[in-house]
Amino acid sequence: MSGIANPPRWISDLTRLTPIRAQFVLAGNIRDTFLTPFEGSVTLAPLLRCLWAHLAQLDYRFLLVYDPVDGLRPYPNEPESVELATRLFDLKLTDGAMPMSLENLVGTMRKVATMREARCALVIDFASRLARVPNQLDAAEHRFFVAAERISLAAHPVVPKGADITSTNGKARFNPTLWLVNRAQDLPSWLVLDSTRVAMLNLGLPDYETRLEAARVLGSLFAGYEAGEATAQEKFARDFAQRTDGLPLVALADIAQLADRLGFAFTDVDDAVQCFKVGATENPWKKDYLRARIADALPFIEERVKGQRAAVTKTIDILMRSVMGLTGAQARSSGNRPRGVLFFAGPTGVGKTELAKTLTQLVFGDERAYIRFDMSEFAEEHTGARLLGAPPGYIGYDAGGELTNAVREKPFSVVLFDEIEKAHPRILDKFLQILEDGRLTDGRGETAYFSEAVLVFTSNLGIFVEDEHGRRVQSVAPGDAPEVVESRVRTAIQDYFKFRLSRPEILNRIGDNIVVFGFITPEVGHQIFDGMLRNVANRVREEHKIELVLASAVRDRLRELCTQDLANGGRGIGNRLESLFVNPLARAMFRIPLDGRTQVTVKAMAEDANRIMTVELE
Repeated sequence: MSGIANPPRWISDLTRLTPIRAQFVLAGNIRDTFLTPFEGSVTLAPLLRCLWAHLAQLDYRFLLVYDPVDGLRPYPNEPESVELATRLFDLKLTDGAMPMSLENLVGTMRKVATMREARCALVIDFASRLARVPNQLDAAEHRFFVAAERISLAAHPVVPKGADITSTNGKARFNPTLWLVNRAQDLPSWLVLDSTRVAMLNLGLPDYETRLEAARVLGSLFAGYEAGEATAQEKFARDFAQRTDGLPLVALADIAQLADRLGFAFTDVDDAVQCFKVGATENPWKKDYLRARIADALPFIEERVKGQRAAVTKTIDILMRSVMGLTGAQARSSGNRPRGVLFFAGPTGVGKTELAKTLTQLVFGDERAYIRFDMSEFAEEHTGARLLGAPPGYIGYDAGGELTNAVREKPFSVVLFDEIEKAHPRILDKFLQILEDGRLTDGRGETAYFSEAVLVFTSNLGIFVEDEHGRRVQSVAPGDAPEVVESRVRTAIQDYFKFRLSRPEILNRIGDNIVVFGFITPEVGHQIFDGMLRNVANRVREEHKIELVLASAVRDRLRELCTQDLANGGRGIGNRLESLFVNPLARAMFRIPLDGRTQVTVKAMAEDANRIMTVELE
């Protein structure tokens, strides 16, 4: 346990305003737990217990708590309080509660407001469920809320009979009614706006200092905490508070309970928070085998991504930083930022998407952990609802977003946003929250955490630009020096985010993680061609159990035709190979019997009279 903490802000406002306000609407984080004094120390308690702990100090004798299901009950459930409340309000309790209609609740509300025998308060729990549609009340609902408004305006602060008026607790205070709602709009707006005696208190998520105090309270649930040195305990509390930014205190308590059950040491608080957020106890980023894989990553990646040594090297550096947990280490607190952020830029078909797939295989050992979004599908502002989830109240909000759902399902993943410049600028704004805080909340109110994911953005910015006449012209071309390509591409990216979008903050959060790919050189083009041709031969072997052989002259001619134009990179080579060889090969194999064959040799290729490529088999 910890020392006495400052009360929550809403408690301070409530105790300050009870002399001048008859009713309070408590809205927002009402289902959280709160730092509450208990026997000379501090504990985490639900709202009702926290409220009572502070009102009891102001000489309130009991609370009456109403909810639409159970009705009315006295609180706390202690003999003295129950007996007093039962006598003063003539309660007929069954299993601790008394069923009550809204009409009878009005009478109780009026009696509480004028009670002088003892200080008391009425708490209306689940008040969000009293009206089916707050701005379209039926007759009974309307009468109830009008009556509540009249009571608030007619009420006066009271001094209980026999109170010592010279003491602080002898001063006049209202016997208040407290409405507990999820959102302020769950009650008729006029109830608060038209009554000067109704105060709105918003209960927000806990700030850092509150989470820090809660971490000290919960530390004993982590193995080894009690025996730890004071400096280690304080470091644990700071780490716990930083890692749980944006979470309610009840989530901190759940994390501590999880740590207690799974045996997490207090030095492993990061793992406990990660386990709570993403629902996994095993963290691939902390496995020894991953360090070994990344140490030998260069030949593995270059087997699949040809001719991009500089881009691959920088990517591996960023991966090493992610594995070592040093992403954002220069900041005071890196919070819950993604494990890694990469911005792949350069010409089409040079290996940007392939490198993202290769990273997935390298880190997670499974390409199925790769999540891809083609951002050209999100060029309109309304498509953001599909990617991120519709706002509450809109059609489809309860389905969540494609992005948030995918990351909740696969928290350890590579998330690729292909051709990011084609997305609508309003959608790009959402990436600010992901890059900075590592989380995103959908229309259902569920949060997806990106803290264990690698985000990869790809872009073709800088390859083509508009001239003074608005025509699209090529800015860089094959044969340009690598430093020229990198300089022009980086400049184009900066101009796009700073001047066209007026969102330099997005670029700032990407930082120096821009990886520029160069054009495919003829030598690399030949390597890509050879690899693709091997893939064709492998497919023939898998499908038909036949070895595919090409005569040297056919291979050389095909290589020349497929690599003579490298402007479209490896994808262009693949398209040419399919058109010039795979199609005529399939046509030729389709027309001959394959039963009993173990080998097919392509001995010649030519164009027929219709300029259709053909191959000759033997």
